[in-house]
Amino acid sequence: MGRFDNQRSNRSGGFNRGFRSNFGPREMHKAVCDECKQECEVPFKPTEGKPVYCRDCFRKKNPNPRF
Repeated sequence: MGRFDNQRSNRSGGFNRGFRSNFGPREMHKAVCDECKQECEVPFKPTEGKPVYCRDCFRKKNPNPRF
């Protein structure tokens, strides 16, 4: 059997800080968190009527993300 220790994620030294190896740097957009009201940056263009959360508030709402 092969090793299943996710070698692919270790090639970049862990978390990639917004750089997608196949697509270049990720475009970030300024927003205001709907929970704590702090200014933050998100990797998508915010849509009016949909909540936006900073990284900390998002983690509080989703303690076990799928990624």
